[in-house]
Amino acid sequence: MDFDDQLRRYFGTADLSAIQPEAMDSGIEHMRVDFGLEKDRGRRFALWAVLYMLGNPLDLDSAFEDEADRNSARDFMGLMDRAQGK
Repeated sequence: MDFDDQLRRYFGTADLSAIQPEAMDSGIEHMRVDFGLEKDRGRRFALWAVLYMLGNPLDLDSAFEDEADRNSARDFMGLMDRAQGK
């Protein structure tokens, strides 16, 4: 899943600064619904990662049944925090 493609799919643009607040809320809700319906582990992780980057992550314990997926999500959060200098 390409990040820009996901932004276009859920928000109508790949330019984060152009997304209006109502469109952001609607797109995030749509992503959460799609996450709940998605069966493919990789696609679920990609949706979770985009939600995380947008500041709206799902709880790890409820989002991922598999411990390996939760650990991957924790690793991703650590990488993102380090990239942001946290």
